[in-house]
Amino acid sequence: MGTAVPGGATGSARVGARASVGAGTSSVGARASVARAAVRPNPGLDAPDGPGGIKGRGKDKSKAAKRRRRTNILTAAAAVVVILLGAGVVGGTYFFDDVALPPPVTEDQSNVIQYSNGSVLAKMGEQNRTVVPEEKINEVVEHAVAAAEDKNFYTHHGIDMKGIVRAAWNNFTGGTTQGASTITQQYARHAADLKAISINRKLREAVIARKLESQYNKDQIMGMYLNYIDLGEGRYGIEAAAQGYFGKSVTTPAGDPKAITPYEAAVLASIIKQPYPNSASQGYDPNYNPSGAKDRWEYTMKNMLEMHWITPEVYAARKYPAVRKPNANSCKTCAADTPAGMILRHVKAELAQMGISDSEFDQGGLTVKTTINPVVQKAAEDAGSAARATSPMHKLPKTYQAAVIGIDPNNGRVLGYYGGDSPTGTDYGGYMSGDGTKILGGQSPGSSFKIYTLAAGLQEDLSFDSIWDSSKLRPNGTPINNAGADPGTICKGKTKDCDLETATIKSYNFPFYWLADAMGRDKVIDAAKAAGLKHMFTDSGKNVDLTKTDKSTWLKSGYFDNEVAFGQYRIVPLEHAEGVATIVNGGVHFPAHFVMQVKRVNPEDGKIEILNPEKNQGNRVFRADTMTNLQGVMKEIVDVDKRDLRSGRESIAKSGTWEYDDGKDSHTGSGDCWFVGGIPQLAATVWVGGKNNKVELHDPASSSRFHDMFGAGVPSRIWKQFLDTVTKNLDWKQEDFPARIKTGEADKFGNGIKPIEPPVDPNTCALSLIGGTCPGDGNNGGGPNGGNNGGGRGNGGGGGGTTTTNDGTTPTQQDIATTPATG
Repeated sequence: MGTAVPGGATGSARVGARASVGAGTSSVGARASVARAAVRPNPGLDAPDGPGGIKGRGKDKSKAAKRRRRTNILTAAAAVVVILLGAGVVGGTYFFDDVALPPPVTEDQSNVIQYSNGSVLAKMGEQNRTVVPEEKINEVVEHAVAAAEDKNFYTHHGIDMKGIVRAAWNNFTGGTTQGASTITQQYARHAADLKAISINRKLREAVIARKLESQYNKDQIMGMYLNYIDLGEGRYGIEAAAQGYFGKSVTTPAGDPKAITPYEAAVLASIIKQPYPNSASQGYDPNYNPSGAKDRWEYTMKNMLEMHWITPEVYAARKYPAVRKPNANSCKTCAADTPAGMILRHVKAELAQMGISDSEFDQGGLTVKTTINPVVQKAAEDAGSAARATSPMHKLPKTYQAAVIGIDPNNGRVLGYYGGDSPTGTDYGGYMSGDGTKILGGQSPGSSFKIYTLAAGLQEDLSFDSIWDSSKLRPNGTPINNAGADPGTICKGKTKDCDLETATIKSYNFPFYWLADAMGRDKVIDAAKAAGLKHMFTDSGKNVDLTKTDKSTWLKSGYFDNEVAFGQYRIVPLEHAEGVATIVNGGVHFPAHFVMQVKRVNPEDGKIEILNPEKNQGNRVFRADTMTNLQGVMKEIVDVDKRDLRSGRESIAKSGTWEYDDGKDSHTGSGDCWFVGGIPQLAATVWVGGKNNKVELHDPASSSRFHDMFGAGVPSRIWKQFLDTVTKNLDWKQEDFPARIKTGEADKFGNGIKPIEPPVDPNTCALSLIGGTCPGDGNNGGGPNGGNNGGGRGNGGGGGGTTTTNDGTTPTQQDIATTPATG
């Protein structure tokens, strides 16, 4: 630790921390120069000699040196007097030499956390304080403070000898221990943490004040003092007070229309003497004791005139300025008790990844602009929180919980995040520990995970026209569960020749199991990792970090089997949301993040430093043509689930459901339900499950036998409401996804048997071969082709299409296929 040259420009420094202003503050993680020469000439060498307080030249240094030596002697002599009066100190000179000068205090200040538009999301830190460089502080503020607290500050050498003698006499006579302190003494008391009121404290205070005056000049001491003082209403430091009482900054240069006026400066200075009321006095906060505050203000203004810090004309024109009233709703922590408070956990975690330690964060002074859009955030909370009457979760059992995450797929910014109503409770979106150091859990994604299986397969030339056999058994002889659906109804009875596109839309599991088997389940996991997933849990609960492992681990016994292809293994919703955003963005991955920018004011020069330039370069992880193919199929899922967005806005989606089985009865219900996808401007991921513990989920609107919840039920309604609200309130233009390009080889990977096309019947009506109409054909159910009202291939009877529509109340085959043991 370095030591400053008495009266010089530098002082002690602390590595990796910020020192108080006036003593300098380091950049994050760097060495600070703790005390430096002030920009202005030292005002302590001469009394002001011009209008407005213009300072003159310094007096003879030898005389000043003699005065300092004389003061030191008097201080020591006072100590000796106190000793003789019974204070119990061994000796004056020893006392003076033995008292150590404490290092400059690192003033804790708040960190301002902002929404993406600059409005305040929260203030984090013990104190509402903003440390500012002394040389940036408007001089009229410093003069006002000196006028109120110590008008001889610039001419004395740090101590009030009369106060010390008076304290000694009171101690000897049994009177109260009191005595006015200089600004230097007040700061010395703070720096040395001298809280007890005693003569011994007054002596230590005086000695430390003398030593401070030996090491720092007047401007530096004033800067340290102004950044520490309490100015009432929870405001620490002159900047927080100026902002709070007048909405101004003390760093605004004199002459600027927004600069602090002498009258406002005097109001702030007058509060210092007693910022809070007590039983003896109401204090000098103008909001709580206006008459007392004004009397104190008059005293300050008079001293400013006497010391020539304001002109007679300024004094004569004085008028007590209007002060902002305290606002019970003013933002101090803002998000402390709201769902948005959950975001702060992720902000701190990202700051730690940037190298900003907890101790540096606690010292404060950072302005963190998050990626959170307040409109998107409100929409996420309104859609996902059961506490909101607008949410589809409202009036469902209290044991149910949702998570809603919206990410800008074009840059990875998390625009809205709802992970629970309690910011200090379980984070159901990120499952992150309170200190942000580890992932604590996740949920089974069910069929929503199939987007990664398909992404992996499409890179290997998989085709949606590939044919699959639903009757094929696992190697252990067990069938692949398709939500208990009657095998005869799968793919409209095409047991051995179901095409992948139909299986994807209906969310059957069998093609995905065999696809993982054919190309390697490690490729499924690799695709999920490339999209953005970082953690996956084994059935035994082991948390596997995908970023630090590979197939040599994933393929081991007890890790992941082919069921990974349809979402058996638990993942983190926030990481799944990042992966979904990659698919929505056509295969270009951006890491999901909550911090857009971190900046602070460099206390050395007052300039704003940007500590983390945001990285906006994406990484293509999947081929663009294959992604148009996948998106094209996902568009059809939106239509099947009847979750089309307002005004016909184009969207893509995938539902997912995983089982809840308590082993108590034959029915296996739903435990986790998902709906994921989005629009080109916003990827949306919704999960619904159990709060604290897994529960069996039911949807009152479901017409299934047990009223089971499915991904295409409550989660899809949350998803639609979220996106519709955002697009409406932000007035986003409609954007479409790229046109679908069919890719892959139809004969690759499939294990089904493609049926042989029957030969053309020579008796077939010739008109039908050229697109004409034959007798009996049409809409009345007759003829071999059926019709809309019946027949072999119509939309009604016979082997025709499904007539049931899904409005969230009646599950489609897709929903049914995504229940227990499937996803």
